[in-house]
Amino acid sequence: MEAGFHPPVKRSVTIAGHPTSISLEPMFWDALEAAAARQALPINALVARIDVERMEAADPPNLTSAIRQWLWRARVEADRTDVPDAATAAADKS
Repeated sequence: MEAGFHPPVKRSVTIAGHPTSISLEPMFWDALEAAAARQALPINALVARIDVERMEAADPPNLTSAIRQWLWRARVEADRTDVPDAATAAADKS
C-alpha cells in the first residue's frame, strides 16, 4: 500500500448470520486479513470473535473501534514476543 492517509473503506461482513457493514481504513483491512490468515479463519469468523470479546467489556465500544483496538493489542503483544527482554539478551550473550 502506498504511503499516506486513506479514507475508510466500507465492507459487508456477516456475524451470527446477520450482515453488517464495517468501515475501516485500508491498513486495518490489511491487518485484519493477515490476522485472520494467521489464525486460519475467514474474516467473518475473526470479526465474530472480536465482537464476542467486545460485548464482554463493561462499556463495549462500537465494532469498528473494537476491531482497531484488537488489532493494535495483537500487534503490541506480537512485538513483545519478538523482542527479547534485557535479561534474555544478556543471558544469550554469555
